[in-house]
Amino acid sequence: MTEHVEKIRNIAIVGHGGSGKTSLAEILLFRGGATQRLGSVEAGNTAMDYEPEELKRGSSISSAFHQYSWKKHTVNLIDTPGDQNFFTDTRNCMTAAEGAVLVLDAVDGVKVQSEQAWDLAAEFNMPCIIFVNRLDRERSDFSRTVEAASGCFEPKPTVLQLPIGSEAGFKGLVDLVGMRAYIYDAEGQATAGDIPPEMQAAAEIQREALLERVAEVDDELLERYLEGDTLADEEIKSTLRKGVLARAIVPVVCGSAIKNIGIDLLMDFLIDCMPSPLDRSPKTGADPNSKDEIERPPDPAAPFSAIVFKTIADPYAGRLSILKVFSGSISQGDGKFFNSTRDTRERFSQLLRLLGKEQQPVGSAGPGDIVAIAKLKETVTWDTLCDEGNKILFASPQALPTMISFAVKAKSKGDEDKIFSSLSRLMEEDPGLQITRNSETKEILLSGMGQIHIETTVEKLKRKFNVEAELNIPKIPYKETIKKKIRVQGRHKKQTGGHGQFGDCWIQLEPLPRGGGFEFVDAIVGGSIPRQYIPAVEKGIIESSQRGILAGFPCVDFRAILDDGSFHTVDSSEMAFKIAGSLAFRKAASEANAVLLEPVMKITINTPDEYMGDIMGDLNGRRGRVLGMDSKGKNQLIIANVPMSEFLTYAPDLNSMTGGRGTFTLEFSHYDEVPAQMSQKIVEEANQAKE
Repeated sequence: MTEHVEKIRNIAIVGHGGSGKTSLAEILLFRGGATQRLGSVEAGNTAMDYEPEELKRGSSISSAFHQYSWKKHTVNLIDTPGDQNFFTDTRNCMTAAEGAVLVLDAVDGVKVQSEQAWDLAAEFNMPCIIFVNRLDRERSDFSRTVEAASGCFEPKPTVLQLPIGSEAGFKGLVDLVGMRAYIYDAEGQATAGDIPPEMQAAAEIQREALLERVAEVDDELLERYLEGDTLADEEIKSTLRKGVLARAIVPVVCGSAIKNIGIDLLMDFLIDCMPSPLDRSPKTGADPNSKDEIERPPDPAAPFSAIVFKTIADPYAGRLSILKVFSGSISQGDGKFFNSTRDTRERFSQLLRLLGKEQQPVGSAGPGDIVAIAKLKETVTWDTLCDEGNKILFASPQALPTMISFAVKAKSKGDEDKIFSSLSRLMEEDPGLQITRNSETKEILLSGMGQIHIETTVEKLKRKFNVEAELNIPKIPYKETIKKKIRVQGRHKKQTGGHGQFGDCWIQLEPLPRGGGFEFVDAIVGGSIPRQYIPAVEKGIIESSQRGILAGFPCVDFRAILDDGSFHTVDSSEMAFKIAGSLAFRKAASEANAVLLEPVMKITINTPDEYMGDIMGDLNGRRGRVLGMDSKGKNQLIIANVPMSEFLTYAPDLNSMTGGRGTFTLEFSHYDEVPAQMSQKIVEEANQAKE
């Protein structure tokens, strides 16, 4: 059974948006016989991009899955998004792969998401190869692209192939291991031959660099190489594979997905040098009860274990849970397994293989297999599935921080309840989203990786759940407070035909330290107000303070001391004293130097060193106060306090300043007083909105 596992390759295709990842997946599937026609991104008929939002934008917004067979091996492809807005999905789905192909555009070279995909591969300790694509394009440059990659990536990439011809004249490549040239015809069929004479010298230099790099992987081989021994091709290939699996070597191959050049050699390379599930370390988890560490080797005879790494929400078919099997096996006949994350049993009727938008029933799945199950009741993304008699719990990766938030509101009144539940369903599908209700502003906040991410979610909301929504900049939850101690009387007297209303109280209002909230002190002596009416005074103060005095924002950080008053034996009531408390608060607050408070956020910005000056200047312009700086790898961290109102649309500004290389996290810090000139403007706007 392990022979089957050894013949599986789970490959994530990663890189910057527009580098040709989906086109590469398309030609691999076509050459592997998995598809009968070759689709194109431009025509909108690829196997991997099929959601309406992807076809509209002409780029992937969600990872897609397919498989093909090549030389008696099964290759599972994961075509991931290259847009920063959808990079959470890329990261999640890379956890299901054993190796990655980083696609670089020979025209654009290394871009931001190329670097981020590389960092993810390093984070997961994943063997990686670089495919330099689009060498048939105008202004393409193989050497420049390799040089850029060498400047960004560690370990430095090792060239395995050289292109023959350039731009429109690109027609083949030189394989530096076998020192053979391959010339391709219009159908993508290669003819092997000698290296063109004009390329012989360059090929010799690059082969020498390759041999040196390969020899460094094995001490015995290095010794022979230094002594001048000739290394056999098979030795080079086996040691190259060893170096790739250890991430000591990152090979660079090249070609054109559109022209079908170099694809057959890439397919061979994926089989020969990329890892099977057996080449990776056993999956480590914990016993849910004892918390002891447990390992699950990729062995069909081991207890069953798997993790759900992606969920697709379908309003008609229900949830589709996509899982990677790490150990043991599961078959359609089993019909059940245990969800150790939720501590519950789950039943299923069918195992499915994902082939783009198509689903194909399969009888069973073992280590390394990626399959889907529909309509699981409890299971969501990152849940661990296992045998009930052999429980294990796998850790889930930490979510990437969201970068931008919008207030989302239903366009139709009848959809207000539906919008939250529908967004919650989409959040199951996309862990990069966050939904919160702001109790102070009464808004539903939708947070994501960028504006396009949020807009796409709103499009999906309409298509999948028939709910139309509009997006607005979130309201700032301002508050009010007082700065002066004052004592006032609140008196409510109303005479009608029968019983009248009478309540009379004296309160002192005094400021508390920032964050002090609200305190009520009962200082009544001698029974000037009967005990049963005192809670009513407090209630009146609290209710009135929620509407503030300046602009209707809640008033906080003050103490109210009830120290005197009077009552009427017939006309006094709880309602009368509640009104008296409310009147006392409004009178006191209006005379106690009320001021506006704004939420201040603690921001941590992660940026390359060269953008520090621009970011610091920008922070000053946003009334920011830098708290400190630190280094994190090759980047710098800036920690600062900044008013929330200055950061509602910070994500696109930071992208612009850093060329997409900067990221940030926000958390609430405290409330602080709004500067006087700004306070007046906010109060005027709030009062106009009320009118």
